[in-house]
Amino acid sequence: MQEAVALRVGLLGFGTVGSSFAEVLAATGADVRITRIFNRDVERKKSHERAKFVGAEVKWTSDATEVVTAEDVDVVVEVIGGLEPIEGWLTTAIHAGKHIVTANKQLIAYRGATLLALAAEKKVHLLYNAAVAGGVPVIPGITQGLSGDKITRISGILNGTCNFILSAMEKGAEYADVLKTAQSLGYAEANPSADVDGFDARAKLCVLSRLALRAELNPDEVPAQTISTVAAIDFAYAKELGCTLRQVSRAEVAGGKVHARVGPMLVPKEMPIAWSHDTQNMVVTSGEFGGDVVFSGHGAGGHPTAVAVTSDVLRIAAGAAAVRFPATASSVDGDVTAPHYIRFVVADQPGIVAAIAGALAKYNVNIDSLLQHRGYAAEKLPFVVTTEPCLRSTLERAVAEIAALEYMLEAPLVLQILTSDDHATD
Repeated sequence: MQEAVALRVGLLGFGTVGSSFAEVLAATGADVRITRIFNRDVERKKSHERAKFVGAEVKWTSDATEVVTAEDVDVVVEVIGGLEPIEGWLTTAIHAGKHIVTANKQLIAYRGATLLALAAEKKVHLLYNAAVAGGVPVIPGITQGLSGDKITRISGILNGTCNFILSAMEKGAEYADVLKTAQSLGYAEANPSADVDGFDARAKLCVLSRLALRAELNPDEVPAQTISTVAAIDFAYAKELGCTLRQVSRAEVAGGKVHARVGPMLVPKEMPIAWSHDTQNMVVTSGEFGGDVVFSGHGAGGHPTAVAVTSDVLRIAAGAAAVRFPATASSVDGDVTAPHYIRFVVADQPGIVAAIAGALAKYNVNIDSLLQHRGYAAEKLPFVVTTEPCLRSTLERAVAEIAALEYMLEAPLVLQILTSDDHATD
């Protein structure tokens, strides 16, 4: 009887996630071994304390081609991120008959359809459970546990960095201070734009849309709003409204269209999304037959992500069949009918409220409430107007006119107020 051969892994990247993968894989005791590792500055990585989790027989290289084409590699694990040169490396690996496991959300969001088609043609696996929500098994939950349902909406918190920042601001911290803390802890990059401006979250939303809604979206078409304009005063007003603030990613199928948006939103305290704090991720799927299902857990960090990567590798080792669903290329409509929160900062004078009300009425936008805290100087006064449900696009036209008024000191901040019955426009 022929002895079973261990699954052999070529690892692209030995940073936080790559070294954590080596550690987690070693702890499983599975018949899987790393044979090759690519990383720049190989000598430094080989001598790093984290290298103790790989065997002395592992071949280290600064040439990725040596990994993706090697005869002693069955699975290529990619944990570097980005589009190029990663797409080229993995395309070469697939042509060479290698299975792929990746944590690369940008790659899967922008190039996933092409790579998945190539993997199917070459009869290899392309698994990417770590690309969304790290260690939270939302992708296998959707593709396996919920494959019998018709999911019509997905929403949630898909970026742990933004959740960390907004959770701290909820407790009274200022944005700039929390951002510095997030950077010092390694949660945010020196240039935090991918996180705080919503680009990371929208890539993940597009990955989930392909699986849950069977819709292939172009991430660049999904509106993304920054959290950097949210201030501590917004949490005080949100609290009065029974809400908190979170960066929410949401996509919904309605009227034959896909409506998607990423950005800070007011979330009522009773909704599950409001309960997620610090670096936790949360995804809520809404199914036609199964109703709402919540996935929650630690999405950021080396170990949670490594768990998802290792789980994918073990699936391949066990010979699990690939789960593939057809997805249709879909355009994105970012419009939604919902109540909204508008925060103004003005040099106070008589007639401001009447002018704002008149501009909103011009576009048939009804005011629901007006909130103004005492204690602020008249020359820089913040106050809030909330609206009854209205089209986002209509509201933005009204706010653009209001922003041009001479006593407006800052661009008005417009945030959607999340409700359980928000509905996209037909």
